[in-house]
Amino acid sequence: MFRILFYAPEIPGNTGNAIRLAAVTGSELHLVEPLGFDFEDAKLRRAGLDYHDLAVVTVHKTLDEAFAALLPARVFAFTSHGDTPYAEIAYGPGDVLFFGPESVGLPAEVLADPRVTARVRLPMVPARRSLNLANSASIAVYEAWRQNGYAGAKV
Repeated sequence: MFRILFYAPEIPGNTGNAIRLAAVTGSELHLVEPLGFDFEDAKLRRAGLDYHDLAVVTVHKTLDEAFAALLPARVFAFTSHGDTPYAEIAYGPGDVLFFGPESVGLPAEVLADPRVTARVRLPMVPARRSLNLANSASIAVYEAWRQNGYAGAKV
C-alpha cells in the first residue's frame, strides 16, 4: 500500500519498530545505507518481535538506487522544515513516506532533490527538536492508511 523510506537510520530499535509497522499495515519498508546497525542486532530483533518474516523490507546501497526502485511515485519528505502539514496531504497507494536519520533528519541536498514531491511536517510544540523516528513514521502511515479506508485491514 504505502512505502516507508528511511534514509541512513541509526537506531536499531526504531527500525525494528518500523518493521513491525510495515507488517501490521501492509506497507513496505525501504532502508538506505549506511545503517547504524546490522540485522543481527538484538535491539532490532526485539523491537520487531516476530514480525520480520511478515514485513517487506528492502535495503538499498544508495538513495539513487532506492528511488530507481520506488519511482515513479510521489515522495513526501518528512522534516521539521516542511512546508505542508502532514494531514493536508491527500495520500494514495504507492506513495513514499520519506524520513531521515534520527540525529539530523534529512540533509538539505536530499530535501532539495527534484524527486521529492513535497516537504511535510508533523506539528510540534515550538522549540522542540524532533519526534522519534518510529513514532513519526507511524503517525504518517496511519494517516495515509486512514485516508484510504484502511484498505486490507480488519477495522
